[in-house]
Amino acid sequence: MSKKVNEQSKHDQLDQYRVDDEGKTLTTNQGLKVSEDEFSLKAGERGPTLMEDFHFREKMTHFDHERIPERIVHARGFAAHGEFELYESMEKYTKAKFLQDPSVKTPVFVRFSTVAGSKGSAETVRDARGFATKFYTEEGNYDLVGNNIPVFFIQDAIKFPDLVHALKPEPHNEMPQAASAHDTFWDFVANNQEAAHMVMWAMSDRAIPRSLRMMEGFGVHTFRFVNAEGKAHFVKFHWKPVLGTHSLVWDEAQKINGKDPDFHRRDLWESIENGDYPEYEFGVQLLSEEDEFKFDFDILDPTKIWPEEDIPVKIIGKLTLNRNVDNVFAETEQVAFHPGHVVPGIDFSNDPLLQGRLFSYTDTQLIRLGGPNFHELPINRPVCPFHNNQRDGYGRQTINRGQVSYHKNSLASNTPRPASEEEGGYVHYQEKVEGRKVRARSDSFKDHFTQATLFWNSMSKPEKEHIKEAFSFELGKVKSEDVRQQVVDMFANVSLELAQAVAEEIGATLPTGTGSSVTKSSPALSQENTVKKPATRKVGVIISNEFNGKEVASVLESLKAEGMQPEIISSKLGKVTGNSGVELEVDHTFLTCDSVLFDALYVVGGKDADKKFDRETTYFVEEAYDHFKPIGATHEGKQWLEKLEISGAPGVVSGEAEHFVSAFVEAVAAHRHWNREAI
Repeated sequence: MSKKVNEQSKHDQLDQYRVDDEGKTLTTNQGLKVSEDEFSLKAGERGPTLMEDFHFREKMTHFDHERIPERIVHARGFAAHGEFELYESMEKYTKAKFLQDPSVKTPVFVRFSTVAGSKGSAETVRDARGFATKFYTEEGNYDLVGNNIPVFFIQDAIKFPDLVHALKPEPHNEMPQAASAHDTFWDFVANNQEAAHMVMWAMSDRAIPRSLRMMEGFGVHTFRFVNAEGKAHFVKFHWKPVLGTHSLVWDEAQKINGKDPDFHRRDLWESIENGDYPEYEFGVQLLSEEDEFKFDFDILDPTKIWPEEDIPVKIIGKLTLNRNVDNVFAETEQVAFHPGHVVPGIDFSNDPLLQGRLFSYTDTQLIRLGGPNFHELPINRPVCPFHNNQRDGYGRQTINRGQVSYHKNSLASNTPRPASEEEGGYVHYQEKVEGRKVRARSDSFKDHFTQATLFWNSMSKPEKEHIKEAFSFELGKVKSEDVRQQVVDMFANVSLELAQAVAEEIGATLPTGTGSSVTKSSPALSQENTVKKPATRKVGVIISNEFNGKEVASVLESLKAEGMQPEIISSKLGKVTGNSGVELEVDHTFLTCDSVLFDALYVVGGKDADKKFDRETTYFVEEAYDHFKPIGATHEGKQWLEKLEISGAPGVVSGEAEHFVSAFVEAVAAHRHWNREAI
């Protein structure tokens, strides 16, 4: 038989496995026709998800087990150890012990991650970021598994496999990696309009953070605090970075992906090694059960925020990351988070996305970490003892003594025994639940555009321009004209100004109409109003031999005293020598670094600067200027400001050393200077 015939035979044998799903009826893996694929089965429209929902469990289980061994989402991550300290007791609201005594510090482990990319993808892509915190409390581990965006794309967990399938590289060619700028993602958005609010965040500067240290974190879902008397409050969790919330610009973010794909993890690692410990204040929004229905949004809807101006964030503690991992695989990769890992005093709401996550996370860890004993890995092991009748399985490390491994028993005096509530036993909040078993969503979840408009209204002018540019870039990568038009028409419901500007850029028909009538805004959502500090900012110092040694050394010491991190850039490694016998160790050459890797530039130059030095410095300064970064220059360095005609521009500081430092520090603290004219 010829090779050609042989290959044809193999092809024919595979034909029975080739399936074209287009135009077919949706079924389970058993061939059962499915009547509803948008909503999980609940006890009433706003009730909890039911375990008997076999379709949800099959769909989610298959999705959880799709990737081996890296995480399906959040694969690209980095982590650190730290501690949590409480500012004031929360006894009034919760009986959780780690939230009672301000004198007690709780050890924590925090993993940050991108969502879409694989384990080897770059870090400054446009994406949501995971912000997962494991508290090792004396009552057991508590996991707060959140993101840097307070809302999500979908309202019900049964849609999660669909979202991720649409977001991931397209299956026919496995492209693009770690990017949402492609047809299937935007087709999903256009046909699942509950995603509108999250997409506004994803197209904003929030999706390209400057640093993991300058990124907010949110619990996303509505949870419950329950106090010792059994009284409950709804609660949302917030992490507020002490350094403020700051971002990259898009051109800069793309270049960093090539210059240093480890940019965010390197920044986190180096800051901890340098003793510049990342800090985040912990805040809660609290809502009494009596006020559940007093707002124009459903508090259980994960596509909605609780505006801080309506429900203030109460700051109650601080997280400090102060120790890097010893082994990335053993700690960062093997850590297993789960929103269902709670302690007494913290309980769940009927948010249908949260309800599904409570099933999905354990299911995922079983396949990713090889079995049911993932809790015994050192990074996951609680600091308090644990005793139960679970035995054996892959990876078992505990050596249980005795003959009894069941409850109830008489051979071991019925131990281990359940603990009473007074002894710290976990008791679920006794919420009254009643309703018909339905696959449905409450009408209160159906407003998809009001808060998306709220977000748009809250942005500063530069932030709005960045959102327009982000939509134009992403949709410009979409091949389907129909999908592009659908998205433009959809976001006309959010802002006609936004939709028309994007349509103009991508060649779509301009939408018409009146747009949104929502005028409300939330200043807390704009990074224009964030904390602005010079501390830990990395300053590239461009310098050559024969610089003014004494004065430049004084400037560098002053910058360090402000908490900034000057790093010397020159033509070659070694030392650069100035007058007065001053020598500086070179940290980078022009070849090994780039302006995008720094928060600001300080241009010194020197009397022996040659043509190559001039050319490289010109490129560095021009690019930093185009990215709206602070630029300072003294002595010979001022010639580059004059050459590019940027002297006196916003955020461009020059002058003699004694007057230079305070003005430059102020410029660096501002982060970006948006009111610049382009070169």
